[in-house]
Amino acid sequence: MAADHGMVGKVGRVTGAIEPGKLGEVMIQVRGGSEAFHAYGAEGEGALPTGSRIVVIEYFPPRTVVVTRM
Repeated sequence: MAADHGMVGKVGRVTGAIEPGKLGEVMIQVRGGSEAFHAYGAEGEGALPTGSRIVVIEYFPPRTVVVTRM
């Protein structure tokens, strides 16, 4: 999946609330559509409620990202 190498910096939206230290879900525009990824908030980020706009700061293949609010 060559397109995945550019995940850091992509913008998306929280679709499953992200609580500190707990896994949530985000939708990110990739490969011409939106795809769901498992997501953790960045250290010290706090809760990210559903609907929050986020940016990817780390990517762990195949489907996990670390995000921060925009």
